[in-house]
Amino acid sequence: MIKFILVDDDHELSSKIVKIIEKKIFKINIEYCIERFSSYNHSLQKVIDDCSVQKVFILDINLGESISGLEIAKKIRKNDWDSEIIFITNHDKMFENVYRNIFKVFAFIEKFISLEERLEECIISIINQKSDFGKFCFSNSKIDIQIYYKDIIYIYRDTEDRKLIIKTTNNKFIINMSIKDILKKLDNRFKQIHRACVVNTDRVNMYNWPKGYFILDTNEKVDMCSKKYKVNIDE
Repeated sequence: MIKFILVDDDHELSSKIVKIIEKKIFKINIEYCIERFSSYNHSLQKVIDDCSVQKVFILDINLGESISGLEIAKKIRKNDWDSEIIFITNHDKMFENVYRNIFKVFAFIEKFISLEERLEECIISIINQKSDFGKFCFSNSKIDIQIYYKDIIYIYRDTEDRKLIIKTTNNKFIINMSIKDILKKLDNRFKQIHRACVVNTDRVNMYNWPKGYFILDTNEKVDMCSKKYKVNIDE
Protein backbone atom coordinates (compact mmCIF):
# COMPACT_ATOMS: atom_id res chain seq x y z
CA MET A 1 0.00 0.00 0.00
CA ILE A 2 1.21 3.48 -0.91
CA LYS A 3 -0.63 6.52 0.40
CA PHE A 4 -0.32 9.76 -1.59
CA ILE A 5 -0.95 12.88 0.52
CA LEU A 6 -1.57 15.96 -1.57
CA VAL A 7 -1.47 19.39 0.10
CA ASP A 8 -2.45 22.23 -2.26
CA ASP A 9 -4.89 25.12 -1.90
CA ASP A 10 -5.44 25.33 -5.67
CA HIS A 11 -8.42 22.99 -6.17
CA GLU A 12 -8.04 22.86 -9.95
CA LEU A 13 -4.36 21.93 -9.80
CA SER A 14 -5.02 19.50 -6.96
CA SER A 15 -7.63 17.69 -9.09
CA LYS A 16 -5.19 17.59 -12.01
CA ILE A 17 -2.51 15.98 -9.84
CA VAL A 18 -4.98 13.38 -8.58
CA LYS A 19 -5.81 12.45 -12.20
CA ILE A 20 -2.11 12.12 -13.01
CA ILE A 21 -1.59 9.76 -10.08
CA GLU A 22 -4.66 7.67 -10.88
CA LYS A 23 -3.74 7.46 -14.57
CA LYS A 24 -0.26 6.16 -13.80
CA ILE A 25 -1.24 3.82 -10.97
CA PHE A 26 -4.07 2.33 -13.08
CA LYS A 27 -1.46 0.59 -15.22
CA ILE A 28 0.32 -0.89 -12.20
CA ASN A 29 -1.00 -3.64 -9.93
CA ILE A 30 -0.43 -1.87 -6.62
CA GLU A 31 -2.72 -0.89 -3.76
CA TYR A 32 -2.89 2.85 -3.13
CA CYS A 33 -5.03 5.68 -1.79
CA ILE A 34 -5.01 9.47 -2.12
CA GLU A 35 -5.80 12.01 0.60
CA ARG A 36 -6.19 15.69 -0.21
CA PHE A 37 -5.72 18.74 2.02
CA SER A 38 -5.84 22.44 1.19
CA SER A 39 -3.86 23.46 4.29
CA TYR A 40 -2.20 22.16 7.41
CA ASN A 41 -4.66 20.96 10.08
CA HIS A 42 -5.13 18.35 12.80
CA SER A 43 -6.24 15.69 10.31
CA LEU A 44 -3.10 16.18 8.25
CA GLN A 45 -0.95 15.89 11.36
CA LYS A 46 -2.61 12.54 12.17
CA VAL A 47 -1.63 11.32 8.70
CA ILE A 48 1.92 12.57 9.26
CA ASP A 49 2.10 10.71 12.58
CA ASP A 50 0.85 7.42 11.11
CA CYS A 51 3.95 5.32 10.43
CA SER A 52 2.09 2.15 9.46
CA VAL A 53 2.07 2.77 5.70
CA GLN A 54 4.45 3.99 3.00
CA LYS A 55 3.62 7.60 2.14
CA VAL A 56 4.36 10.07 -0.62
CA PHE A 57 3.74 13.72 0.27
CA ILE A 58 3.11 16.10 -2.63
CA LEU A 59 3.34 19.60 -1.18
CA ASP A 60 2.65 22.99 -2.67
CA ILE A 61 5.24 25.33 -1.13
CA ASN A 62 2.94 28.38 -1.09
CA LEU A 63 -0.33 27.72 0.73
CA GLY A 64 -1.83 31.19 1.08
CA GLU A 65 -2.32 32.19 4.71
CA SER A 66 -1.67 28.66 5.98
CA ILE A 67 1.78 27.46 7.02
CA SER A 68 3.90 26.70 3.96
CA GLY A 69 4.67 23.37 2.41
CA LEU A 70 8.22 23.86 3.62
CA GLU A 71 7.02 24.04 7.24
CA ILE A 72 4.83 20.96 6.72
CA ALA A 73 7.87 19.10 5.39
CA LYS A 74 9.78 20.03 8.56
CA LYS A 75 6.95 18.51 10.61
CA ILE A 76 7.15 15.34 8.50
CA ARG A 77 10.90 15.01 8.91
CA LYS A 78 10.70 15.57 12.67
CA ASN A 79 10.00 11.83 13.16
CA ASP A 80 9.70 10.41 9.65
CA TRP A 81 12.75 10.07 7.41
CA ASP A 82 11.22 7.34 5.26
CA SER A 83 8.26 8.93 3.48
CA GLU A 84 8.97 10.61 0.15
CA ILE A 85 8.46 14.36 -0.28
CA ILE A 86 7.76 16.00 -3.65
CA PHE A 87 7.50 19.80 -3.78
CA ILE A 88 5.29 21.61 -6.31
CA THR A 89 5.85 25.34 -6.88
CA ASN A 90 5.22 28.23 -9.28
CA HIS A 91 8.91 29.03 -9.77
CA ASP A 92 12.40 27.71 -9.19
CA LYS A 93 13.53 30.45 -6.80
CA MET A 94 12.61 28.20 -3.84
CA PHE A 95 14.86 25.37 -5.03
CA GLU A 96 17.91 26.29 -2.97
CA ASN A 97 15.84 27.12 0.12
CA VAL A 98 14.07 23.75 0.00
CA TYR A 99 17.22 21.67 -0.25
CA ARG A 100 18.98 23.74 2.40
CA ASN A 101 16.20 23.20 4.94
CA ILE A 102 14.67 19.77 4.27
CA PHE A 103 16.47 16.45 4.49
CA LYS A 104 15.84 13.91 1.72
CA VAL A 105 13.62 15.62 -0.87
CA PHE A 106 12.64 13.26 -3.68
CA ALA A 107 11.83 15.91 -6.30
CA PHE A 108 11.13 19.57 -6.94
CA ILE A 109 8.59 20.15 -9.75
CA GLU A 110 7.53 23.45 -11.26
CA LYS A 111 3.77 23.67 -11.88
CA PHE A 112 3.96 24.94 -15.44
CA ILE A 113 6.99 23.05 -16.77
CA SER A 114 6.24 19.43 -17.72
CA LEU A 115 4.26 18.82 -14.51
CA GLU A 116 2.55 15.64 -15.77
CA GLU A 117 5.70 14.09 -17.22
CA ARG A 118 7.83 14.88 -14.16
CA LEU A 119 5.22 13.64 -11.67
CA GLU A 120 4.68 10.40 -13.61
CA GLU A 121 8.44 9.79 -13.60
CA CYS A 122 8.54 10.34 -9.85
CA ILE A 123 5.67 7.93 -9.21
CA ILE A 124 7.31 5.17 -11.25
CA SER A 125 10.68 5.72 -9.58
CA ILE A 126 9.15 5.53 -6.10
CA ILE A 127 7.21 2.37 -6.90
CA ASN A 128 10.26 0.75 -8.50
CA GLN A 129 12.22 1.28 -5.31
CA LYS A 130 9.96 -1.40 -3.81
CA SER A 131 10.32 0.32 -0.48
CA ASP A 132 9.33 -1.67 2.55
CA PHE A 133 8.60 0.91 5.23
CA GLY A 134 5.56 -0.65 6.88
CA LYS A 135 5.72 -0.52 10.66
CA PHE A 136 4.10 -2.14 13.66
CA CYS A 137 3.20 0.62 16.11
CA PHE A 138 2.20 0.10 19.73
CA SER A 139 1.93 2.47 22.66
CA ASN A 140 0.48 2.67 26.15
CA SER A 141 1.37 4.52 29.34
CA LYS A 142 4.63 2.56 29.72
CA ILE A 143 5.89 1.88 26.21
CA ASP A 144 5.92 3.42 22.75
CA ILE A 145 7.46 1.29 20.01
CA GLN A 146 7.66 1.33 16.21
CA ILE A 147 9.18 -1.70 14.48
CA TYR A 148 9.57 -2.22 10.74
CA TYR A 149 7.61 -5.26 9.61
CA LYS A 150 10.66 -6.53 7.75
CA ASP A 151 12.64 -6.54 11.00
CA ILE A 152 10.12 -8.69 12.91
CA ILE A 153 11.12 -12.36 12.68
CA TYR A 154 8.36 -13.98 14.72
CA ILE A 155 6.01 -13.32 17.63
CA TYR A 156 5.10 -15.75 20.39
CA ARG A 157 3.15 -15.83 23.62
CA ASP A 158 5.06 -16.27 26.85
CA THR A 159 3.12 -18.94 28.77
CA GLU A 160 4.17 -17.64 32.21
CA ASP A 161 3.65 -13.89 31.85
CA ARG A 162 0.90 -14.31 29.23
CA LYS A 163 2.41 -11.48 27.18
CA LEU A 164 3.57 -11.39 23.59
CA ILE A 165 7.27 -11.43 22.75
CA ILE A 166 8.18 -9.75 19.47
CA LYS A 167 11.50 -11.17 18.25
CA THR A 168 13.38 -8.89 15.86
CA THR A 169 16.78 -9.16 14.24
CA ASN A 170 18.57 -7.69 17.26
CA ASN A 171 16.01 -7.27 20.05
CA LYS A 172 12.98 -8.58 21.90
CA PHE A 173 9.95 -6.47 22.81
CA ILE A 174 7.33 -7.47 25.36
CA ILE A 175 3.78 -6.19 24.93
CA ASN A 176 0.41 -6.92 26.45
CA MET A 177 -1.69 -7.93 23.46
CA SER A 178 -3.43 -11.03 22.10
CA ILE A 179 -2.38 -12.96 19.00
CA LYS A 180 -5.72 -12.10 17.41
CA ASP A 181 -5.26 -8.36 18.00
CA ILE A 182 -1.66 -8.17 16.83
CA LEU A 183 -2.51 -9.90 13.56
CA LYS A 184 -4.86 -7.00 12.81
CA LYS A 185 -1.88 -4.62 13.02
CA LEU A 186 0.40 -6.64 10.73
CA ASP A 187 0.46 -7.10 6.95
CA ASN A 188 -0.04 -10.24 4.85
CA ARG A 189 3.48 -11.59 5.28
CA PHE A 190 2.62 -12.55 8.88
CA LYS A 191 0.82 -15.86 9.45
CA GLN A 192 -0.24 -17.73 12.55
CA ILE A 193 1.40 -21.18 12.53
CA HIS A 194 0.73 -22.18 16.14
CA ARG A 195 -1.87 -21.21 18.72
CA ALA A 196 0.87 -19.13 20.37
CA CYS A 197 3.05 -18.08 17.44
CA VAL A 198 2.95 -15.76 14.43
CA VAL A 199 5.78 -15.79 11.93
CA ASN A 200 7.08 -13.44 9.27
CA THR A 201 6.90 -15.82 6.31
CA ASP A 202 9.59 -13.84 4.47
CA ARG A 203 12.04 -14.87 7.20
CA VAL A 204 11.35 -18.63 7.20
CA ASN A 205 13.61 -21.04 5.33
CA MET A 206 11.77 -24.24 6.14
CA TYR A 207 8.67 -25.61 7.92
CA ASN A 208 8.66 -29.11 9.40
CA TRP A 209 4.98 -29.67 10.14
CA PRO A 210 5.23 -33.34 11.22
CA LYS A 211 7.92 -32.54 13.81
CA GLY A 212 6.47 -29.17 14.78
CA TYR A 213 9.29 -26.73 14.11
CA PHE A 214 10.44 -24.13 11.60
CA ILE A 215 13.86 -22.77 10.71
CA LEU A 216 14.47 -19.07 10.14
CA ASP A 217 16.84 -17.27 7.79
CA THR A 218 19.00 -16.70 10.89
CA ASN A 219 19.26 -20.52 11.19
CA GLU A 220 17.35 -20.39 14.47
CA LYS A 221 15.12 -23.43 15.02
CA VAL A 222 11.77 -22.67 16.71
CA ASP A 223 9.58 -25.49 18.08
CA MET A 224 6.22 -23.77 17.52
CA CYS A 225 4.70 -25.12 14.34
CA SER A 226 1.33 -26.90 14.34
CA LYS A 227 -0.20 -28.86 11.43
CA LYS A 228 -3.54 -27.31 12.39
CA TYR A 229 -2.30 -23.97 10.99
CA LYS A 230 -0.59 -25.28 7.85
CA VAL A 231 -3.53 -24.05 5.78
CA ASN A 232 -2.48 -20.46 6.59
CA ILE A 233 0.80 -20.99 4.76
CA ASP A 234 -0.77 -22.89 1.87
CA GLU A 235 -3.23 -20.07 1.10
